[in-house]
Amino acid sequence: MKIAEGFVLRTLGKDHIVVGEGLAQVNFNKMVSLNASAAFLWKEVEGKEFTTEQLADLLVSKYEVAREVALKDAAALVDKLLEAGILEA
Repeated sequence: MKIAEGFVLRTLGKDHIVVGEGLAQVNFNKMVSLNASAAFLWKEVEGKEFTTEQLADLLVSKYEVAREVALKDAAALVDKLLEAGILEA
């Protein structure tokens, strides 16, 4: 999967917001907020193909979290972004 064209991560102070830019995103009327670890993952995979397992690996390497927890968190992020139409499966 990968991040769909036209979506960018903006940082406003301590907040991380995904916004749609361009004509392809005219009907995108949602605001998606990401926490710091989700924003880290976004930056790491932006413009690349990735899997949930790769996201979990990134979390484990950065935050010293158990792999099972990282997989659960990565899957939750993927679900959230898929539901919002931000990821291409």
